[in-house]
Amino acid sequence: MNAPHDDTPRKGLPPRSGVRRLISPVAYRHLRGFGITHLAGGGVQAAAGVICLWYEADGWAAFFLSLAALNLAGGTWYLAIDRSASAQA
Repeated sequence: MNAPHDDTPRKGLPPRSGVRRLISPVAYRHLRGFGITHLAGGGVQAAAGVICLWYEADGWAAFFLSLAALNLAGGTWYLAIDRSASAQA
């Protein structure tokens, strides 16, 4: 509780700064895999939202489409970080 504030990263993790600290350490080690998984999940959720629109279940459609938008945004963000990290290396 009274330990000094230490900003050094855990063993085996590259240093992260800014918003990248929001990503969990496990996801940060495997950014490409988690990014592709988010994109695939967002695609499935978007399809579920479109199906709900066909059946006029507007509340469920809004739910699935908003989850899809968040997953697609997160997946592209993960892949953008992965590309910038591999470009710097």
